[in-house]
Amino acid sequence: MKNAVVWQLQNAKNRFSELVKKASAGAPQLVTKNSKPVVYVIDVDMYNKRFAHGKKSKKSILLNRPHKDIKISIERSGEAGREVPL
Repeated sequence: MKNAVVWQLQNAKNRFSELVKKASAGAPQLVTKNSKPVVYVIDVDMYNKRFAHGKKSKKSILLNRPHKDIKISIERSGEAGREVPL
């Protein structure tokens, strides 16, 4: 991730509250161990936007559509449906 602040593991442990505060402000925090990247600490909103996968509800898809100026009308027909023999 671009613009991540880099922390050595021991320093991250000692100043964990500060690390979390910076991450929750939207600045990704990279923790290293033996000079090798190990983990990113990121804000929950950033995680949800970039990495959370799963089935979205139809309501959330409609509410977050890119062209909100287009009117969407979903109507149910007055028909009762078809008869099914039992």
